[in-house]
Amino acid sequence: MLAGTILSVVIGILLFALSILVVSKLGLGIKVSGFVPALIAAIVIAVVGALIVWLGGALGFSPGGFLGAIIHLIIAAIVLMFAGDAVKGLKVKGFVPALIAAVAIGVVSWFINGVVGLLF
Repeated sequence: MLAGTILSVVIGILLFALSILVVSKLGLGIKVSGFVPALIAAIVIAVVGALIVWLGGALGFSPGGFLGAIIHLIIAAIVLMFAGDAVKGLKVKGFVPALIAAVAIGVVSWFINGVVGLLF
């Protein structure tokens, strides 16, 4: 059971890194120099994002609906900007490009996960 969970996390991180790499090729405000920086960025984004969600839940902050989606999008852009500062090989051009890239990463991740889900 634990091996399956670990494998799911590893596959999820790899697919998220692929999403970051694809979005960087679209010229939407982020640039990644290769798959390894995209992989490191995916790990940083996942860890920081999970900490923020955990902290929000611990503080009783969990808005839903449209407001929750907007807040999650803003947090995703901020985390992406943080990853741009923390990961060598990932450049983020500012908040608005990070916001656009966060939406694009979400869409590309949704598409890739859907395709992989059909294959397996």
